[in-house]
Amino acid sequence: MSKLFNSINKGFSRIFRILLFIFSAFLIIYFFPKSGKFKYSFENGRPWQSENLYAPFDFAIKKTNEEINDEINIAKINTPLFFEVDTTFINKSSDLLDERLNELNNDSLFNVYGESELVNIKTNSLKIINEVYSIGLIEENYDFKESQQVSLLLNNKVVNSTSYDKLIKPENLITFINNRIIELNIELYKSQIISLVFDVITPNIIYNKILSDESINEVTNNISPNRGFVEKETLIISKGEIVEGEKLIILESLKNEYEVNSSSFSDLYLIISAYSLLVILSLLMIVLFIRKFERNIYENNNKIAFVYFNITLIILITTWVIDVNSNYVYIIPLCIIPLLFKAFFDSRIAFFIHSVTIMLLGFIVPNSYEFIFLNIIAGVVTILTSDNIYKRANLFIAVAQITLVYMLAYFSFYVIHEGNIENLQLNNFALFILCGLLTLFIYPLIYIYEKLFSLVSDVSLLELSDTNSSLLKELSNKAPGTFHHSLNVANLAEACANEINANALLSRVGALHHDVGKIKNPSYFTENQLSEQNLHNKLSTYESVNVIKQHVSDGVKLAKSAGIPERIIEFIKTHHGTNLISYFYNKELEISKDVKRDDFCYNGPKPFSVEMAIVMMCDSVEAATKSLDKPTNEKIDSFVENIIDKQIENEQFVNCELTFKNISTIKSVLKDKLKNIYHVRVEYPELSK
Repeated sequence: MSKLFNSINKGFSRIFRILLFIFSAFLIIYFFPKSGKFKYSFENGRPWQSENLYAPFDFAIKKTNEEINDEINIAKINTPLFFEVDTTFINKSSDLLDERLNELNNDSLFNVYGESELVNIKTNSLKIINEVYSIGLIEENYDFKESQQVSLLLNNKVVNSTSYDKLIKPENLITFINNRIIELNIELYKSQIISLVFDVITPNIIYNKILSDESINEVTNNISPNRGFVEKETLIISKGEIVEGEKLIILESLKNEYEVNSSSFSDLYLIISAYSLLVILSLLMIVLFIRKFERNIYENNNKIAFVYFNITLIILITTWVIDVNSNYVYIIPLCIIPLLFKAFFDSRIAFFIHSVTIMLLGFIVPNSYEFIFLNIIAGVVTILTSDNIYKRANLFIAVAQITLVYMLAYFSFYVIHEGNIENLQLNNFALFILCGLLTLFIYPLIYIYEKLFSLVSDVSLLELSDTNSSLLKELSNKAPGTFHHSLNVANLAEACANEINANALLSRVGALHHDVGKIKNPSYFTENQLSEQNLHNKLSTYESVNVIKQHVSDGVKLAKSAGIPERIIEFIKTHHGTNLISYFYNKELEISKDVKRDDFCYNGPKPFSVEMAIVMMCDSVEAATKSLDKPTNEKIDSFVENIIDKQIENEQFVNCELTFKNISTIKSVLKDKLKNIYHVRVEYPELSK
């Protein structure tokens, strides 16, 4: 029945991986740019390296952005703006002046003048007002060029054309009035005339923004983006010819034609098929690599989903940024990919996935060679410098180094392309700094992914290594001997892992938790027995074996209820593998010869990682050496050799990638550490006499 269940489970896992692969590939292909890609690379000022290039089809020569902007600016100046003429106040000017004069009749300034003088003030004031209205007084000063053409409308008909500088602006009105007063030789009445004019006059020229914008848009929309035409089979550039000037413009126009108008050279469905094949091959390479070298990731649905999710997400983000503005492509923190995969897996898979993802993105980004080179180098630096990112200082140092590498590589490319640094724009370096700051988002991202995909990073391992956690505190209170044993095993495992470049922190955390199941029945284990009375003496050998074996399943239950990640629970399951409980097996053999060996073996599974194997070795050796009477160097060496060789003989390490060199190194570390623990010293015969 269990075999059937395992077979069904494997079948579902296989279907899940296939569907995940298809869904990821579909998303990436769907959002990939649906255009062709120009197969030649060229740079301004450098020789054309390929063979003579002939036009593969008819295409237009595109104007540069500078040329188009210049034409738009000229068109805006030559296109007249429209202002409405309001004649309401012109007809009412005389009446308004009379009303104002009546109001000021009692004013002392006006009382000094006679009837004829008042008529003169009114006449000249009205004359100045009419002159202002005839020229045109606008309501506010607009941000137009002084030479901008203006059409004046009356009842939707153009009645006059002038330039913007000829119109009277509000701030220029006082100057105009003063000049007219001097010309009319009426300076004696200056203050009265100015007061009257400003009281009566109102802007009579109103800007018609809707009509003006429509006129400008109509003209600018008619500006052609092309300034020439190249016929099919025309020689564009010869091999060795310098790419510059007109040649550069024609090549950029041809490249743009490939990328924008794919129907001009091939069928759109053919391009989509080609991109689909490219995406599928890239994802397949990653899957096959994981299956070959990281089998435990391949067979874990959560882990393989994590891989697909991050590859798809980073490709979709990059595609979106390119669609918005390709100049911001270097803001994307692509180095988060190797950081994440190294945090959850290892450096090898981090580098491979990062490299394949970057090469895939190289087909959709501008300056693909530069992009791939920069990001591959940055990825290598990330992997080399991001050890122990659970330490905050290490992460900041790694991000600073990544940012510096980006800047130096970009600077080198710029100098190679341009041959100078005169036009080097500092805002490009600001993009790399922003990219570095976004990379620091790795901390919250790790936490989110741990919850979403049930993964464990070194950051979480550091938290789990705290012996003040509730589960380890309970172990120290209820089974102090086991807790002390776990601390010793953790120290030994960490030292061994460091020597063979395994995950020392994972080994330590696994060792700390491997015996938590002994909380249930602590007094049945010798390290917790305070008196000479042994509870196993009251049990049969089979009952004793069941109690001993029970601590593994109890440990799994306790760890799950305490929220311990599965990655650590695996240490609880595997720390005894399928080893024989030899004491009770031999005891039963003395009673009966008809004994099944399997009944006295742990249920497994066997360790399937290097770290699990290390914990098994350290656990067995640390527990066994406590039974040594007067340990010496020779006894400890022999004991370590015998215990580990017995485990090898029982094929406990067949599922993990331990080499003979690793095992030899682990043995040496254990021997040295145990000698220090038991204080084995050289005897001095002369002192013993």
